[in-house]
Amino acid sequence: MRFDGPVPATDLNPDAVLQFVDVTVRRGSKILLGGIDWTVEEDERWAVLGPNGAGKTTLLQLAAANMHPTAGIVYVLGEPLGRVDVFELRPRIGLASSALADRIPGHEIVRDVVISAGYSVLGRWREAYGRLDVRRATALLERLGVGTLAERTFGTLSQGEKARVQIARALMTDPELLLLDEPAAGLDLGGREDLLRRLTRFAEDPDAPASVLVTHHVEELPPGITHVLLLRDGGIVASGLVHDVLTEEHLSATFGLSLRVERRDGRWYARAADGR
Repeated sequence: MRFDGPVPATDLNPDAVLQFVDVTVRRGSKILLGGIDWTVEEDERWAVLGPNGAGKTTLLQLAAANMHPTAGIVYVLGEPLGRVDVFELRPRIGLASSALADRIPGHEIVRDVVISAGYSVLGRWREAYGRLDVRRATALLERLGVGTLAERTFGTLSQGEKARVQIARALMTDPELLLLDEPAAGLDLGGREDLLRRLTRFAEDPDAPASVLVTHHVEELPPGITHVLLLRDGGIVASGLVHDVLTEEHLSATFGLSLRVERRDGRWYARAADGR
């Protein structure tokens, strides 16, 4: 949507990197998101959980400035969608998702996958990459534990390796907002735990950007997550500080199943209340 009148400035939280004000997304007669009010501030690390069809992907597409709401206002980095050039906004947002990974050419060299984020392209074309670009991409790959894969082609990597390369790519532009869409999906136990260990270091880094991690599973939440948003059928079940939201009552309502929830060594776990 585009606004015909002035944007209501009083709605904007000055500390917000992401703010939804009464946001609704419709596709035909189906409501994908309905009446969402949500704010992410600079020093916060959010997780978004919910079952399939809850609206998580739609929410992240709005946050990434890849979609506009049917109604309501989405502010991304202080800019209202519909009143901002999204092509100037998107380089300020780091995004890692399976949909994006599917678009990366399999023959692309891993280092170029990361560097090309600075040019807002997928696949190297005629860009002349400078020494500083190469140095930053190499350092990010090392930080994510895949530095030795820099000369490999993307298509030869495992799912876990692809996930870490994608996160390195998302960080290439030193973004103000980092969005991770199910980064642990499809990983085996070892790959998941290695990725979560690295995400934990990131989440605990005070200089890291505000972040939003989308997942189906509380077991995939790295320690360091500060806030949680629970979605079901396009609406909010609960939202707020992680300890206030990840309760048996809230998670049971979110997933439509009686659940037991516990926290051990900074990690969260959920299972059916009857133990089966």
